[in-house]
Amino acid sequence: MANIAFIGIGVMGGPMARHLGNDGHSLSLYNRSPAKVHAWLQAHPHLADRARVAATPAEAAEGVDAVITCVGNDDDLAQVIMGRQGAFTTLPKGALFIDHTTVSATIARQISVEGRAKNILCVDAPVTGGQAGAENGTLAIMCGGKKDAVDAARPIIKSYSSRIVHVGGPGDGQTTKMVNQICIAGVLGGLSEAMRFAQASRLDLEKVFSAISGGAAQSWQMDNRWKTMAEDSFDFGFAIDWMRKDLGLALDEARNNGASIPVAALLDQFFAEAQHLGAGRQDTSALIRRLPRK
Repeated sequence: MANIAFIGIGVMGGPMARHLGNDGHSLSLYNRSPAKVHAWLQAHPHLADRARVAATPAEAAEGVDAVITCVGNDDDLAQVIMGRQGAFTTLPKGALFIDHTTVSATIARQISVEGRAKNILCVDAPVTGGQAGAENGTLAIMCGGKKDAVDAARPIIKSYSSRIVHVGGPGDGQTTKMVNQICIAGVLGGLSEAMRFAQASRLDLEKVFSAISGGAAQSWQMDNRWKTMAEDSFDFGFAIDWMRKDLGLALDEARNNGASIPVAALLDQFFAEAQHLGAGRQDTSALIRRLPRK
C-alpha cells in the first residue's frame, strides 16, 4: 500500500480518493477550499484513520510515494505543483506524480521536464467516463509519460479505472484527451440536429432510436442521452463550460501542430451559443437547447 497525496477533492477527485482509501492506501488530502476536504472526511468516516488534511500542496507531498492531482486548469496545476508552496518543493526523489486534470499538453511536458530534474516520475493521465465513472471506479485513463512512470502508476490508478492505456510520451495523454473531446463534441452536434429533425417530423422517438441504435449511427451519447434530451433534462455531470475549456485546448494545440479541425471550431461556437442561453453548467447534451423545437 502506498502513501498518496491527493490534491483536488472535487466532483472527480473525491470519488477517486475514496477508492484509494478503500483499497488500503494512506492519504494526505489538500483542496484549495478546505471545506471540501472536511466534507469528504465526514462522508467517509471509515477512512478517517488513514487520511490526513494538509494545509498546502507542499505539506501534502511531504514523505509520500505519489502525488495525484485533479484540479481545474493549467494555472491551478502550475500553482499546486511548481508554485512556492507546490508539491514539487517537498516530494521525495524517486516519487511518482500523476495528473488527472484536463490541461494543455504544453504544461504536461513542462512538468515532466521539471520532474526529470528532480528525479520524479511523471504521468499525464486525463480521464474519460465522467462523474459516474469516478463514482463507480470505471474510468478510462489515457497515460502519457515514460514506460517506467506509467508502470509505476498502474497499481495505484487501477483503484478507480476499468481501462488504462499508455498512449505515448509526456503530453500525449493530454493530446489523446483532446481527440476524445473532439469526437464527443461532433457526436453531440449530430445527435442534437437528428433529435430536432425527428421531432419536427412527428416521429415516435422510442421507435426511431430503437431502430437506428442497432446500426452505424449508434453511440454512447445516443444510448444514454436521447431520451433525456427529448425531456429537456440536462443534469448529468460534465458541463458545457468544461467542454468549452477542453475544445479551447484542442484548438490551441491544432494551431501548434498544424491540424485542421474546422468542425470542432464550429461546435465550439455552438457550445458558446448554449452558454449564452444559460446552459453553461448543464450537461453537454444541453447543446440541443440552441436548436428550437418545431
